[in-house]
Amino acid sequence: MEDVIQDVQRWRKEQQSVALATVIETWGSAPRQAGAKMAMAPDNKISGSVSGGCIEGAVYETGMAVLESAQPQLLHFGVADETAWEVGLACGGSIDVFVEPLDTAIADRLNEMLDDGLAYALATIIKGPDNLLGRKLLLSDEGEPVGTLGDLDEQALPAAREALEAGKSRRQEIGDVEIFIEVHRPRPTLIMVGGVHIAVALTSIAKTLGYNTVVVDPRRAFGSQERFPHVDRLIQAWPEKAFAQLKLTPDSAVAMLTHDPKIDDPALKIVLESKAFYVGALGSSRTQAKRRKRLLEAGLTEAQLDRIHGPIGLDLGGRTPPEIALAVMAEIVKARHSA
Repeated sequence: MEDVIQDVQRWRKEQQSVALATVIETWGSAPRQAGAKMAMAPDNKISGSVSGGCIEGAVYETGMAVLESAQPQLLHFGVADETAWEVGLACGGSIDVFVEPLDTAIADRLNEMLDDGLAYALATIIKGPDNLLGRKLLLSDEGEPVGTLGDLDEQALPAAREALEAGKSRRQEIGDVEIFIEVHRPRPTLIMVGGVHIAVALTSIAKTLGYNTVVVDPRRAFGSQERFPHVDRLIQAWPEKAFAQLKLTPDSAVAMLTHDPKIDDPALKIVLESKAFYVGALGSSRTQAKRRKRLLEAGLTEAQLDRIHGPIGLDLGGRTPPEIALAVMAEIVKARHSA
């Protein structure tokens, strides 16, 4: 996605017309998922893909025709079509792709949202009267909607909010019109409070799974660059100051690993007020009970404390720091997909 955005920005600076293809739905063995993008410009310029390479040629030709006519098209390729052999889907599967001229105003706003780490739902009319095709309505976690689907907004907005909350793209019919609601959630972030041995291994595992990684520890001996050369961000500060520099979103996970109430408790007071999808805390059941008592006395509610995964991690039976880190990451992945 980032490469596609960079290429589109470069082409626009070069005053080139850009067409955009989006995977709407797939069945069977089609290799890309709904929301996959391919950008196109004249002179055989392509960025991204909508398949494993099997239909890109046909989609590119449509993209150039769309730039000429300014009329979006909804394409279908599949085993039931005579074109299936030509585009490489003869082994099974089918795919719907929407091809349209790039909406520059929406593209600019999407780039801002991506830079701010915001989730969004983008509703596009993909089937209906020609004069409505390609109209868009953009909804984010924050701020007012951008764009309009005209008379369909009243029904499209609740559908977009529902899709955004569920975190899943969908296509939906509204009367005689069909819309595609594309949902994007930013790359998840794992914040580790405590630069302990578990965090060293946990950082590596999280980065392998595509998470942004942050380590918070005011203790220089633990939260040092030497211990964490592989972390995306290292904050050597107490929780109050550290979390003032961080944005906790529904795509944030936080793991308390210090075993030190002076650090973990202030951090928990902040994190449990947030929308973070996961909050875990290291310590035995006895330690958890003591922590719970302290935090209740500090004013947190039972419901807030019930959010804490503690003892932290799935019970995989491991005892070494890397094994515990694996158990913690497994629980985080489970929580993210359950959410």
